[in-house]
Amino acid sequence: MLQTNEELAIGKMRVLAADTLVGDKVVNHQNEDLGKIEHLMIDLENGRVAYAVLSFGGFLGMGDKLFAIPWNALKVDTVEKRFIMNADKKKLELAPGFDQDHWPNMADRSWGAGVYKYYDATPYWS
Repeated sequence: MLQTNEELAIGKMRVLAADTLVGDKVVNHQNEDLGKIEHLMIDLENGRVAYAVLSFGGFLGMGDKLFAIPWNALKVDTVEKRFIMNADKKKLELAPGFDQDHWPNMADRSWGAGVYKYYDATPYWS
């Protein structure tokens, strides 16, 4: 018998299938749309979500730029089924990003440290 998401909740810890988060909207505290979750990047060595890959900036899904957002820079809003990020649109527009055909080496800790610093997040490996 399959369990519902509510049945998988244990205390404050929630366990969800990663694919249920893909496509979720990301907004800021001003409720501005910052994009949507395209991928979750897992650090297999540590068993943690390292980044959410966010798409933003295109028109009707065309020309979207991708951004690696530190997982701990996102807060889940379970009521609205979305994520909240402490950043304005301008910060995201100026953020280092990439396109679908040119991904950075996300296993490179020096690259990751720059991304975490940009979003004022503490690297999980520190």
